Amino acid sequence: MRRKLSSGCLSSTLLALSAAAGPAPAAGLTESIEEALSFNSHGKNGALKLDLNYRYENVNQDKGPGNPKTANANTVRLRLGLLSPVFHGLQGYAEYEGNYVLQSDYNNGLGNKPEFTTVADPDASELNQLWISYAGIPGTLIKSGRQRIKLDDDRFIGNVGWRQLETTYDSVLITHHSQALPGLTVNAGYIGNVNTATSTTENINAPILNINYKVGNYGNLIGYGYWLGYTEPENYAKSNQTYGLRFDGKSKINDQLTALYTAEWSLQRDYRHGPADYQADRINLMGGLNAFNLITVRGAMEQLNGYGANKRFITPLGTNHVFQGWADQFFVTPNDGVRDVFATVSAVLDHGSLTLTGVFHDFHDDTGRVHYGKEWDFMAVKTFGKHYALMAKYAYYDADQFATDTQKIWMQVNVNF
Repeated sequence: MRRKLSSGCLSSTLLALSAAAGPAPAAGLTESIEEALSFNSHGKNGALKLDLNYRYENVNQDKGPGNPKTANANTVRLRLGLLSPVFHGLQGYAEYEGNYVLQSDYNNGLGNKPEFTTVADPDASELNQLWISYAGIPGTLIKSGRQRIKLDDDRFIGNVGWRQLETTYDSVLITHHSQALPGLTVNAGYIGNVNTATSTTENINAPILNINYKVGNYGNLIGYGYWLGYTEPENYAKSNQTYGLRFDGKSKINDQLTALYTAEWSLQRDYRHGPADYQADRINLMGGLNAFNLITVRGAMEQLNGYGANKRFITPLGTNHVFQGWADQFFVTPNDGVRDVFATVSAVLDHGSLTLTGVFHDFHDDTGRVHYGKEWDFMAVKTFGKHYALMAKYAYYDADQFATDTQKIWMQVNVNF
């Protein structure tokens, strides 16, 4: 079901882009904005929130099925939120989100212009968040309403934060930090509706459980279970139950070097109205090294198994753009699964204000016998203080036996208070 409100109020915000696109505003102006938006320095007495994001996205694919035209999208996203004061442990938050389309030469993910390639950023406005929380129980936060949920690395439950309109959840989430067993954090909740990044609503019955235990200075041991029961026939194929174990951490070798590591295994099965009986595994391994807190090198492998249509490991509530290449060719797992072997190099320069990242992916099916293709990804992010950022990003998928050659280019300006 489509959710759409008037987006006319966004037009009054476009002038702010001229300030964001150039040098960062003077410190005095920034401090004045901070004081105007925050009712006190810690937000205990409430605050106003503002996030303005301009993006240009170009998607060019080789001629293939449907002969899609090159997409060009110029969009501006605005979020405005009001955080209430804390009253006897209670606090509330309401947030408007709207995406204003300046150039619409693209398929917005809802099929408006099928002759173009897809940029999943429709012109829409919505109530993004509306929640109330209670923190009156020691070590425990109870939050109910429409909210952003991000667990671990967002692979299973995330907000799809890369898109202009994010995913939020009509849900109840209880977060408990154990006082009896320090280092233990439990997230338990229930999701009733998914408000998607394309401004649609999907009904679901989904209990979620995530248990995180800090193992000294070595990392975090995490166990989880997610039971996604979609209630509408068009979404039955996304229903699944997933269980997993994850260990993620780092160890200091000396004053200059730190070892990084992740090991994770997940098991997924059919659930509720799923159209087929199946069982599929996921393996996620990473090893890396950080030098001088400036350069990080990682080598990794993620494999999602597949045994045919509706019998593959899927993550319908994950922030999938972050995984298996920014060109999004594996946003949905192929029927024969996918094995992604990749290497990442990143550098932090200019006193921490400039981050450069490069990634190389090599894709196969889950047996390793069928070569899907390769991908190169590059990104540069420049920040100006806490509130302003510029980003340039590039992805090129070189197809072999899956999809078609795809190039994506992004330019982005962000202002966030």
